[in-house]
Amino acid sequence: MNYPKPEIKTIEKKLLIGKHLEMSMADNKTRELWQSFGPEIKGILNRKDQLRYSLQVYPSDYYQSFSPTKQFTKWAAVEVEKETSMEGLETFNLEEGKYAVFYYQGMPGDPSIFQYIYGPWIQNCPFQLDERPHFEILGEKYKPGSAESEEEIWIPIK
Repeated sequence: MNYPKPEIKTIEKKLLIGKHLEMSMADNKTRELWQSFGPEIKGILNRKDQLRYSLQVYPSDYYQSFSPTKQFTKWAAVEVEKETSMEGLETFNLEEGKYAVFYYQGMPGDPSIFQYIYGPWIQNCPFQLDERPHFEILGEKYKPGSAESEEEIWIPIK
């Protein structure tokens, strides 16, 4: 499959609110996380927009010694304008930084785009992975279970 080249962008600091779970690629709890967070979204005050963030916080050595059973933290979140307190939800400060942004259309959860990014693309680009969160932005064109779904994949680089 031919994947487009990413755009290199610098993101500004963002304040997110949501839920998180510890998981691994082998024990993926993304569906469970979003099923728990989804009903809460409508009640969140001070939302900045309608975008949803699926964010991964990996340990510093995650890709140096990758294993499908290695644990990381996954967040389901939305951006808020200001500090917002809601029972059962936590805030996350996404720091500013440089990212490679891939615009992906296809079946959500298809691992081939990530195999490309973390394989041939990162090995042949002038950047290195940075130790900041990796995330996907799920906008109005994101459609679970549809090959027509669109999302942005943000990979931290330096």
